[in-house]
Parts: sequence; structure tokens; C-alpha cells
Amino acid sequence: MSSIQIPWQSLSESALNGIIEEFVTREGTEYGDAEVSIEIKCRQVRRQLEGGEAIITYNDDDQTCSIVPLDN
Repeated sequence: MSSIQIPWQSLSESALNGIIEEFVTREGTEYGDAEVSIEIKCRQVRRQLEGGEAIITYNDDDQTCSIVPLDN
């Protein structure tokens, strides 16, 4: 499995928003018992990226992006 880190700052606003939205709408993404809007989920993930709490990775084998939390 070959994956690389993609700095969120290197992406266009449109590309970054697309990756974040695809990530938060993925089946299996769980946010607990309370219903949280897609907009709020996207803002939360963006803050994690901006704060260095998560990174974007690209897997060359299956050509997909993911957002991965960092252990601080």
C-alpha cells in the first residue's frame, strides 16, 4: 500500500471542500447519537486539518484520498 500525505494548503478551495465533504458523507463515518449537519461536520474536519490534528492522505493503489487523525 503506497500512500502519501497531501498538505491541505496545497489544494484549491474547491478540491479541499470536495475531499472533506466526501469524507464526512462516507458510509460508516460515525458522529455519535446526535444528528450533526454536513456543514458542521465539514467545519469540524477543516478545523482539525488547519490545527494539525489530521492530515489528508492519497493512496496510489486505489487512487483515493482519506483524512486521518494524528495522535498528539
